[in-house]
Amino acid sequence: MSTMSAAAVAVWLGTVVTILSRSHGDRNVYPSAGVLFVHVLEREYFKGEFPPYPKSGDAGNDPITFNTNLMGYPDRPGWLRYIQRTPHSDGVLYGSPTAEHVGKPTVIEITAYNRRTFETARHNLVINIMATEEFPLPYQAEFYIKNMNVEEMLASEVLGDFLGAVKNVWQPERLNAINITSALDRGGRVPLPINNLKEGVYVMVGADVPFSSCLREVETPHNQLRCSQEMEPVISCDKKFRAQFHIDWCKISLVDINKVVPVYITRPDPGTGILPEFGEYNPPSESLKSRDYFSDFLITLAVPSAVALVLFFILGYTMCCRREGVIQLVHHSSIQKSTKELRSMSKNREISWPLSTLPVFNPVSGEVVPPIHPDNYETTSMPLMQTQTNLQNQITIPQQRPSGDNYVMSTFRRLEVNGIPEERKVAEALNL
Repeated sequence: MSTMSAAAVAVWLGTVVTILSRSHGDRNVYPSAGVLFVHVLEREYFKGEFPPYPKSGDAGNDPITFNTNLMGYPDRPGWLRYIQRTPHSDGVLYGSPTAEHVGKPTVIEITAYNRRTFETARHNLVINIMATEEFPLPYQAEFYIKNMNVEEMLASEVLGDFLGAVKNVWQPERLNAINITSALDRGGRVPLPINNLKEGVYVMVGADVPFSSCLREVETPHNQLRCSQEMEPVISCDKKFRAQFHIDWCKISLVDINKVVPVYITRPDPGTGILPEFGEYNPPSESLKSRDYFSDFLITLAVPSAVALVLFFILGYTMCCRREGVIQLVHHSSIQKSTKELRSMSKNREISWPLSTLPVFNPVSGEVVPPIHPDNYETTSMPLMQTQTNLQNQITIPQQRPSGDNYVMSTFRRLEVNGIPEERKVAEALNL
């Protein structure tokens, strides 16, 4: 690199995209304790601090985002909030410092990122919180505005219009905006992206005079009943806000801090963070006495066993010596005997055969052929009337003829079902 000429270096710097981080001087602001603090991080201010981008493009519309944190810490102080809706809009730092921050400079590191060139610019914002004699204002009212987002309400023109409307209704000598909070930070839901719905914002203002009669109209029983029924209360001064601000009067909060009982929480002394000196660790000696666990083992087994034995004797006495127990035993014994008897009878019972299993008569020879075949015998193509003769296991039975004629012997297959000859079934069939 040292051998390159000045012209070559200039060309190289003009063609290579560099990622720079510029540090600028501190900027001091002096907000008052108990009064809303708003600081806008303007994109236009940081655009001129980024080096020119060598490629063609609209450098005036570069997306820029901001990162803010307390110097030496990863986040901001608890009272300070930050919001930036899109990379093409300005960022806003806002919050309400308290009296405990008075006299303590708060250094906020602000880092701007150019999302197109990936360059950064950094400077510090020093917040010097000043004390005020009128802090805190004794009468404080919090309004919920439904048709505003927090960044819209933080604009100086919009906030000034709202304070003007409140001053017209309240008529105080001193009126300050104390704090602004998004409804999402109070547990509200993100609105649907339809009909230009807004998130809503809570605005707290303070004054030095008591609340006006218009602000106290929401405390009347009639309006409280309408609020409980989710109906809008009737407020005479609502028309002074309705043109620009839609206020939910059921959510208004009126606080007189002169009547608020202060609650003091005593915090323990954090100490130095160093444990006291306890000396060197002294482990127990090796000559420890052994402990006998046999008695514990006996107690562990003896007590449950004794309880189980007592319960067993109580159950035996109840079942065998009491009338109710004897009745239960007799009833159980009778059920067992009946069950055994039914099972033995079911084994020996004879069930009448269905007509489909009765012998089939041959219309030519008059023979009786039972249509019973082995399980593996194909019967799908077998005719209903049997014509085969000289079947195996056939016996001869007499066939009844009209009166005056002799009896003719017929044959049928001899089968057995459960060890009982089939002749009995055939005789029953002949007598039908």
